[in-house]
Amino acid sequence: MAINKVQIRRLHARIAPIWFLPLILTSLSGSLYQVASLMKANSDFFWLLDIHKGNFGPLKLEVIYPFINTFALLMLAVTGITMWLQTPRRKRS
Repeated sequence: MAINKVQIRRLHARIAPIWFLPLILTSLSGSLYQVASLMKANSDFFWLLDIHKGNFGPLKLEVIYPFINTFALLMLAVTGITMWLQTPRRKRS
């Protein structure tokens, strides 16, 4: 059973907003912590590591958070690459 272009786009459109949040939180918190570390102020910003690891107050996701991010990135990459490959190519004139 082949998945057509519309189904791939629909799947990507549904999962992208859901998986965007954990991916952007991980990227931003890791980058901001690295900047703080380079400025020798990392001890004031350990809370960024908690966010980076998936600890959100009482919600502790550090055991599954890396898997959530990995799954999200793979799903978005697969659907995105599939859509890109299905795009008709223009001929050069």
